[in-house]
Amino acid sequence: MGRRTERDSDRPLETAALLPPLPPSSRKVPDDSFHFAYVIFFTLGAGFLLPWNAFITAVDYFSYLYPGESVDRVFAVVYMLVALVSLLAILFFLSSRKASSSDAYVRINLGLFLFVVSLLVVPVLDVGYIKGRTGLYDGFYVTVGAIALSAIADALVQGGIIGSAGEMPERYMQAVVAGTAASGVLISLLRVITKAVYPQDSEGLRKSANLYFAVGIVIMAVCMVFYNVADRLPVIKYYKELKMQAVNEEKAEKGVAAWRLSLWSVVGRIKWHGLGIVLIYVVTLAIFPGYITEDVHSEILKDWYAVMLISAYNVFDLIGKSLTACYLLENAKIAIWCTVGRLFFFPLFYLCLHGPKFLSTEIPVTILTCLLGLTNGYLTSVFMILAPKVVELQHAETAGIVVVLFLVIGLATGSVVAWFWVI
Repeated sequence: MGRRTERDSDRPLETAALLPPLPPSSRKVPDDSFHFAYVIFFTLGAGFLLPWNAFITAVDYFSYLYPGESVDRVFAVVYMLVALVSLLAILFFLSSRKASSSDAYVRINLGLFLFVVSLLVVPVLDVGYIKGRTGLYDGFYVTVGAIALSAIADALVQGGIIGSAGEMPERYMQAVVAGTAASGVLISLLRVITKAVYPQDSEGLRKSANLYFAVGIVIMAVCMVFYNVADRLPVIKYYKELKMQAVNEEKAEKGVAAWRLSLWSVVGRIKWHGLGIVLIYVVTLAIFPGYITEDVHSEILKDWYAVMLISAYNVFDLIGKSLTACYLLENAKIAIWCTVGRLFFFPLFYLCLHGPKFLSTEIPVTILTCLLGLTNGYLTSVFMILAPKVVELQHAETAGIVVVLFLVIGLATGSVVAWFWVI
């Protein structure tokens, strides 16, 4: 009797083990325990912009080492153009073959590793060659090379992270975008602290910069750990399985070549969102960081002025990107007209240089810088959240890479336009 009961009780378990798992669409969405997935996307968003923010926020250090160089303008042009070429190469690679999730995994891990290497260049260069001396322009060229390496890493990482967030509910894209803004705030705060704790002389500047880049390297290492942990979270696994189900259904319906055709259809669907992003960053990069770090000056704040303006921009950029968690403007046409309205920043900042003298003082310039950051943050967040939702789930990663391509086109164009302030 006991043996028969044991065998009978085992049968349902054996039968259940033979049944295929339920498709993701028919299962309940797992909870994001302790909001850990949100925290990971936020951290990764902060991570892939941290190296760029680290280089441009250390403008006081690089300007001291390499007097006479337009440091932030050179950094911006090199970074944006290399990132643009790298993104085009990645898109060409993806369109020439059927991409898989393992491709994105390798790209992102490689990019995160290259970020660490690029940040490591500055303290190693200082300890091994520069040693606090000024005018050693070989060091400047090596630093520009590190900027280019960081741009390649950005192209490898950013599209994949934004694409992954696009496959999930809107709050995860908002986490990534808010993380990019938090990166600027974190780096600005870190620069202020490291600059303040050491004496305000050449040796103190050197030590503060080395500490600043060392902390940046540690943060990037944390990002690497977080990314490799992310796929184990039930909520992220659920949405990845949902995507694979959609991909398999599309294969069965249209064939393997469907992805290649989808690249151009994705571009067509999000072109207006992309145009909005281009306009945002043409205006922003034409002014920030070059104009506010090199063209305006303060007798009171001296070399702190550039650091404080960058910090003000980054704080308001974070506020703008966080506002979409409270209210999301879902009308893309209105958002695009708002980006057109930002063109008025050009004459306003021009007046700060060539208009009435009071406009070139600290308060008007700071207010305009804060408004530049606020509008940049909010409108970027709007377009980043809306764009992946106008395509099918299986094409969300492609949409993410295309959105980043538009973004980098805007950044590259803006970084070139920034030189017109010098002319």
